[in-house]
Amino acid sequence: MSKVNSTQQLRIIGGQWRGRKFNFPSADGLRPTGDRIRETLFNWLSSDIHGARCLDLFAGSGALALEALSRGAAHVELWEANRAACQQLQNHIKTLQSQLGEQEAQLSHGDSLIKLAQHNEGAPFDIIFMDPPFAANLWETAAELLEQNNWLHPDSLIYIESPKNQLPKLPENWRNWRCKNTGQVCYQLYIAR
Repeated sequence: MSKVNSTQQLRIIGGQWRGRKFNFPSADGLRPTGDRIRETLFNWLSSDIHGARCLDLFAGSGALALEALSRGAAHVELWEANRAACQQLQNHIKTLQSQLGEQEAQLSHGDSLIKLAQHNEGAPFDIIFMDPPFAANLWETAAELLEQNNWLHPDSLIYIESPKNQLPKLPENWRNWRCKNTGQVCYQLYIAR
């Protein structure tokens, strides 16, 4: 049986859409951030998420971006290279459109590194979610491009999820604020300086 057409499900764990379930396609490297990790992450972000501008670099299932919207982020951009995942995310955003009010959700299909290599002409982001497919090893390149092209401001928060045995080398001016391990996954929150 082919996994290409099968779907999985994620559940929003907090905010206005708490308990709501969303489908996402099964695809190589597409692994949503688990409930426990998301709960910890959004506890860390509890005083920063409301009204924040967020960028989900490798949106995948949309777990982090949808959770951020559910908890009151003002503007969320989702970038995703997988066409099927992108189409499903577009459907989710359309479904939620009437409930977003003043909130904005923008979805972009394509390679995140190509987008990051361009100078950001808009406002820098308050919170960046960086949880790429682990096998692609994109953390260090993405971090470097975030620094170079006006994507961050001083005090931007950068969330990184990686294998525990494959911690990326990140810019020296990023201060590790929070760090936790669950199973084989390390998740960390950095503050840009």
